[in-house]
Amino acid sequence: MWDNPRILNLAAGALVGIASFVFAIAGLLLLVRSPLFSIREVEVTSPLKHTAKTEIEAAVRARIGGNFFAVSTDEVRQGLEKLPWVRSASVRRVWPDRLEVAIEEHVAFARWGEDALVNAQGERFFGKSSAALPLLAGPPGTEREVAYRYARFSAIVAPLGAVERVVLTRRLAWQLRLAGGLDIMLGRDGDLAEGRLRRFVSVYDVTLKKMPQRHDYVDLRYPNGFALRVPEPRS
Repeated sequence: MWDNPRILNLAAGALVGIASFVFAIAGLLLLVRSPLFSIREVEVTSPLKHTAKTEIEAAVRARIGGNFFAVSTDEVRQGLEKLPWVRSASVRRVWPDRLEVAIEEHVAFARWGEDALVNAQGERFFGKSSAALPLLAGPPGTEREVAYRYARFSAIVAPLGAVERVVLTRRLAWQLRLAGGLDIMLGRDGDLAEGRLRRFVSVYDVTLKKMPQRHDYVDLRYPNGFALRVPEPRS
């Protein structure tokens, strides 16, 4: 076969192709590992209110597994989204040595339980805030529903005052407290609870508002009325 020019040409071409492939792989490895293309700058393009730039830079640096060509922008993004106040992030390379980071922060809507917050989309996150926020609580996975009902209940009781707390119990019953201290038991089923609350607000001026005693508890879980509790008189 060695005297066959056609076969020799094919063999030579194959060897050249293999050699080119090997050199290309070697060159790519050198390029990926070369310190000449290290990431030297992290630029944050979004205004930040709760997340320090030093936190972002630390999260980015912890997930840079190589130089400009080797860094995984998905891994960096995932690391950024683990920061308490970061709702979403995007990361892109900017030649020759920079990563550009855009951050969307959570907007705190209410407190959730004792150690978390919930944003306007009903998503729980573990940021810290000193702002005066309403308190929401409920079984795991009900954050979005409780936040939604808080907004609905707040609109209904606006003539009576602000809602300070909304709780969905383990038995899926709704409870709320107004800023003035009035606790309202609404029962199960959010839509029915809204109907009971509307009925209560509609008769408040001709019932409880005229009472001389301060009232602190109202149970609306009755088909044709409600139960009322007033504080015990001080001796």
